[in-house]
Amino acid sequence: MIHGMNHFTITAENREATLAFYSGVLGLQQGDRPDLGFSGAWLYAEGNPQAVLHIYWDRPMPASRTGVIDHMAFTASGPKAVKERLDAAGIAYQLRQQVGSGTWQLFSTDPNGARVELDFDAGESA
Repeated sequence: MIHGMNHFTITAENREATLAFYSGVLGLQQGDRPDLGFSGAWLYAEGNPQAVLHIYWDRPMPASRTGVIDHMAFTASGPKAVKERLDAAGIAYQLRQQVGSGTWQLFSTDPNGARVELDFDAGESA
């Protein structure tokens, strides 16, 4: 019945810091969003016609920042360049190689407290 993940939605406390993280550091692109009657943004991965991340600006922050969802994960490329961008932005992260598959997993936290995982091919040099 399910064919894949459509998108994640997060509530953001700071519009500028949130867009700087997802667009400036991680490279998602802000794109078309219908007028839904409230402010927000839809972010797209390069070459993907479907928004992968929706952001609200006008909602109260939940008491538990991650709630029941532990993290969101994106397939990515270029771990060295991503690490350089995170370092330049002063964003802490953890990098580890998954046992078995060899996939490189980079974990960080966005400005709102949401945990973000970036998965890189095992063949890439981290």
